[in-house]
Amino acid sequence: MKNLLFLITALVLSASLFVVTPVSGQISEPEVQKVSGESTTLSEHYRRGLGINVVMNNFGFGVGGEYRRIIAPQSEFTTSLRITGLRDVSEQTFTDFFFGQQIIPNKFQRAIAFPLMLGLRQRVFANNIQNDFRFFVSASMGPSVAFSYPYFDDRNGNGYREQFQDYFEPVNDMFTGIGEGDWHLGAAGEFKIALDIGSNFARMSSIEFGYFFFYYPDAIQIMMPNQPIFRDNVAQGENPLVIIDGELAVEPFFESQKFFGSPQITFTFGWLR
Repeated sequence: MKNLLFLITALVLSASLFVVTPVSGQISEPEVQKVSGESTTLSEHYRRGLGINVVMNNFGFGVGGEYRRIIAPQSEFTTSLRITGLRDVSEQTFTDFFFGQQIIPNKFQRAIAFPLMLGLRQRVFANNIQNDFRFFVSASMGPSVAFSYPYFDDRNGNGYREQFQDYFEPVNDMFTGIGEGDWHLGAAGEFKIALDIGSNFARMSSIEFGYFFFYYPDAIQIMMPNQPIFRDNVAQGENPLVIIDGELAVEPFFESQKFFGSPQITFTFGWLR
């Protein structure tokens, strides 16, 4: 009985230690202070800029120059001229195991494009993001000239690269075939989201993500226009190709292209003043 009374007394005393005495007053928290971004305008820091573009897209790499000029407190007018590759997005490059030569199956012509574009850049979130990170949306468009020339020596002009033991059409190097090339006039354009980085307004440092495209009304034949015709039910050891009057018979394969489009990343470095 004594042990029971002792246990009850101990429990009562231990529970009393955790009794919280109410506080007569309450601690008030200060109001949340809003931090406003630096809403300075672009025209307060520079009037024009000149930069070098490096672009990466599904056509390969490109380089060019860009000029910017302030036309409103948070708006810029841009002019750019570039040189970039032009190709079919389905192309795949393979390297010859013995000679190290790179081969692109079904390719018919190489092409290079020279787009000249005019555009506008509009700064967004200027009052919410500090000047160290300046966000823009932009759009550009303008004329583009493309030059295409043969990828291989199409000796018989049938639009197919023949690779037989007794008749072989070799791939041209980068400069061979330029004299047989053609010029194409078209248009180019791009839509981008851009970020200018840095508080030093004497330097231009930008990264842009967007979509870039070409349009050529007369179309460009990048891939082989023809492929050989194969015979059905060929016995083992017989030639499956159709030969007419000693020439390889061909049929239409890839069509020429008017539109070329690709996602693109652009890096720009330069000077502002």
